[in-house]
Amino acid sequence: MYLVGKIVKAFIDFASRRDNPYCDVSLAQKEQFFRLIKTARNTEFGKHYSFSDLVNLPFEKAYDRFRTQIPIYDYSKMYKEWWYMTLEGVPDVTWIGKIKYFALSSGTTEGPSKYIPVSKQMLKAIRKGSLRVMYSLPLYNLPDWYYQKDVLLLGGSTSMKPIGKGQYAGDLSGIMSADVPTWFNLFYKPPRKITAIKDWNKKIDAIVKNAHKWDVGTMVAVPPWAQLLLERIVEHYKIENIHQIWSHFSVLVFGGLSFKPYEKTFESLLGKPIITIETYLASEGYVAYQARPNARGLRLLADNGIFFEFVPFNSDNFDEEGNVKPGAHALWWEEVRENVDYAILLNTCAGSWRYLLGDTVKIVDKEGGEIIITGRTKHYLSVTGEHLSVENMSMAVDQLAEQLQVAIPEFTVYPYRVGRFWAHKWFLGTTRQINIPSEELSQMLDEILKRLNDDYTTERSSALKEIKVFALPVKTFYQWMEQRGKLGAQNKFPRVLKGEQIEQWEEFLKTQGLIPDDGNA
Repeated sequence: MYLVGKIVKAFIDFASRRDNPYCDVSLAQKEQFFRLIKTARNTEFGKHYSFSDLVNLPFEKAYDRFRTQIPIYDYSKMYKEWWYMTLEGVPDVTWIGKIKYFALSSGTTEGPSKYIPVSKQMLKAIRKGSLRVMYSLPLYNLPDWYYQKDVLLLGGSTSMKPIGKGQYAGDLSGIMSADVPTWFNLFYKPPRKITAIKDWNKKIDAIVKNAHKWDVGTMVAVPPWAQLLLERIVEHYKIENIHQIWSHFSVLVFGGLSFKPYEKTFESLLGKPIITIETYLASEGYVAYQARPNARGLRLLADNGIFFEFVPFNSDNFDEEGNVKPGAHALWWEEVRENVDYAILLNTCAGSWRYLLGDTVKIVDKEGGEIIITGRTKHYLSVTGEHLSVENMSMAVDQLAEQLQVAIPEFTVYPYRVGRFWAHKWFLGTTRQINIPSEELSQMLDEILKRLNDDYTTERSSALKEIKVFALPVKTFYQWMEQRGKLGAQNKFPRVLKGEQIEQWEEFLKTQGLIPDDGNA
């Protein structure tokens, strides 16, 4: 009955056996290092940093020179010194040839868009990473019919804007969609006339109106926007759960955020359990993916166009604002240890070099090459030495949600002065009203944080005077993002607000009547 499904399943099963996702990470990384510097040695960057002198050295000597000679770059430094030329159409700047595509990326609600070069080699690497996810499907024992159902990709607009002669900028999903094989369109939803819509709300409206025409088996999306879409479909068609319209919906492939805060709300939208598969795809490259069911970590794509470096995320290497210090010491895979927070650096086949991605990770299985994402270098709270990571914050909010028996998909926090002391102000985005006074909520979260972090406990008895916690409807977070033109696709609400963001957020809450006009929530 499901002949197409049987054929697709057999092909994937055959291809997955030929692939080798469990390569030796250290060996693969050495190969990637030399492949990258050999390919880029005649670029302006390669000449400037004498890549030709490294290619014939033993790896240890070559890498030691590499990390000693070349500074760590963030986007701003890379753009000002090198990528501005790439964006102007100059070839052979940090990577070979002329770059045709640039992925627009902002990551969170702060700052203007970044233009990330996407080379032909990087497109190939991203395709390979996507195939690795597909090759893992046989491990989940899915039925034959699953393999002939529609795949809904909930990404950014596929339309791209010209930025120069033969150069284009747009969402990474748009760049990738221009490069997919024709046969993929048989399974791909929504159609191009919908994916090209730039306005996020109009795109969601179009998907909702057409949802009944499709037989979706897989959705690929960031958790909050997947949740938003399912809620809209359930409401529009006046059904109890999504499986009453997409009866074969079986798999959610997600990335960008932890799924745990959205788990309870998702369950309320489903008629039966689904499989979730996590990926780690940045605009700069495909980093890792969940290679097997129930894996604790994500398998590093060690043989796929990226050489990774890891900077211990501590006060020796980063300041209190999360900025990397001059002379910060990076490590390669053989030198890292499990269960230590590292900021990750990328050297890629698109011309990123010693590039600070902004994420922090932990190695949870070094032999298996598995990592977990623990937070962001800038989304880190330590004004008095409390050293709260996003991982600490997320775990605390998850535990509070369990106590309250309510979903808390979004939260944000920032520090403020109380005389000569400091305090933290938390806002929790909940799916239903919590009838608990703010003081009691604050005490509950405070006790959880003390259990999770000894430094926090110490500071609460000295320089960290208090914390205040307020519950808001979760839609408040999305409304603020929409107001700032950051709704949808890969945009995420920052877990820690800083600078002007704090003023803008509080002003927005005042206009919504959610905090008093005097600014004291």
